Amino acid sequence: MKNIYLLIITVILVSCNQETKIVETNLFPDGTKIPDWFFDYSKINPADLGTFYTITDYGVSNDSTIIQTEAIQNTIDEAYRNGGGVIVIPKGTFLSGALFFKPNTHLHVAEGGVLKGSDNIADYPFKPSRIEGQSIEYFSALVNAFGIDGFTITGKGTIDGNGLKYWEAFWQRRKENPKCTNLEVSRPRLVFIWKCNNVQVQDVTLRNSGFWTSHYYQCNNVKILDLRITSPHEPVKAPSTDAIDIDVCSNMLIKGCYMAVNDDAIALKGGKGPWADKDPSNGENTNIIIEDCEFGFCHAALTNGSEAIHNKNIVMRNCTVKEAKRLLWLKMRPDTAQKYEYITVENITGEAHSFIYIKPWTQFFDLKGRKDVPLSYSNHITMRNIDLKCDIFYDMKITEYDKLSNFTFENIKVEAKDGTYDKSIINGVTFKNVEVNGELIK
Repeated sequence: MKNIYLLIITVILVSCNQETKIVETNLFPDGTKIPDWFFDYSKINPADLGTFYTITDYGVSNDSTIIQTEAIQNTIDEAYRNGGGVIVIPKGTFLSGALFFKPNTHLHVAEGGVLKGSDNIADYPFKPSRIEGQSIEYFSALVNAFGIDGFTITGKGTIDGNGLKYWEAFWQRRKENPKCTNLEVSRPRLVFIWKCNNVQVQDVTLRNSGFWTSHYYQCNNVKILDLRITSPHEPVKAPSTDAIDIDVCSNMLIKGCYMAVNDDAIALKGGKGPWADKDPSNGENTNIIIEDCEFGFCHAALTNGSEAIHNKNIVMRNCTVKEAKRLLWLKMRPDTAQKYEYITVENITGEAHSFIYIKPWTQFFDLKGRKDVPLSYSNHITMRNIDLKCDIFYDMKITEYDKLSNFTFENIKVEAKDGTYDKSIINGVTFKNVEVNGELIK
C-alpha cells in the first residue's frame, strides 16, 4: 500500500513538472502569453496563391550567361496586371539584377532552379532604403518587396548572390584603408523585405550574398521556415553577410533553419546614433522566437546590435551551435541609448568561442556633438539548459555607461579554456546548477 501511495505522489509530481514546463514554453520571457500564431508551422502551398507565371513562358531564355532582369521583371509586372500570381524560377540558372515584387505577387524557386544575382552593381538601382541603422538611399537588393502584405518566397531552389566580386572589392578597399566602412564598397543585399505583414519564406537556399543575406525592416508577423543560408569564411571571406537581420519588427518565427555565414547569423537591429530613439524610422524588435535551428560558422548565433535601441521578448531555443564565435552577443554601443531586455537562450548544445560576450562596440563611434554619453541597459537575460564547449565562458568587459542587471544562468554545463567569471559585472546575477569545468558555481 505504501508503494502505491509513493507511485501516486510521483505521478502527481511528474505531472506538475510537465505542466509547469508547458506553461513556461507558452510564455514570453516577460510572462506574456505566446500567441497561437507561433505554433502554426504549416507550409504555404504556392498553388493556393494564384496563377503560376513560369519565367521561361514569358520571354526569359534558359541561358545562364546573360542578364535577364528586364524580362523577369516583365513577368512580375504581367502577373500584377492580371491580379497577382506566383513567379516561378524553373530548373536552370537565371541571371538578374534587382527585381521588385508587386502586391499579390510571390516568388517560387523550383528545385534545381537558381535565381542568380548580377555581379555588376549597376544592375541594382539606388533607391530609398535602410542600411546599418540608417534610412538612406542605397543599392536595391536582388529580391525586393515593399508594402506587400502576404508576400511569400517558396520552393527548394536557390537564390544566389554571386558575391565573390563584391567581397574581393571590399577586402581590397580594406587593405587600402583599414578603417573603411561597410558602405564604402558598393554591394547589394540578397533579399530586402520592407513594411510587409504576414510574410512567409520557406525551404529555399540563400547563398553567397554580396552584403547582408536577408533583411526585414518594419515588418510584422513573419515566418522563416527551413531555410539554408550560407556564405563562405574561406578562402575568400564574405564580409557582412549576416544570415537574417531583423530591423524594427514584431512577431517573427525563425524555425528549422541552417545558418553558416561570415558575420552574425541572426542580428537584431533598429537604429543607431545619439538621438536614435527620437527618429521615427527607428524602433524596437519584439516577440522574436528562434527555434530548432543549426548554426555553423558565424560571428555569433544571436546578436543584439550594434544598430539597436530596444529588443524585448527574444527567445532562442532548442538549437545546435557549431563553430560560432559567440553564442549570445550583446553589443553595447556607447553612442546610442540601448535597452536589451527579457531575452532567453535555452536548450542549446554545441561549441562556441565565447559562451556570452558583452563588450562596448566602438567601431564608427560618433556622438555627433552630444555632450553626455547615452546609457545602455541589459536586463532580465536568461541562459539555461545549455551544454557547451567554449574557449571563454564569461567574456565581458563593460564601462560606466553599460548597466547590466537581473541575469540568470541555470542548468548549464560548460567546458571552457577560460572558465573565470566576475559576479560584480552584473547587478543581480543568479547561478543555479551551473557547472564550469566540472565545478559548480556557488
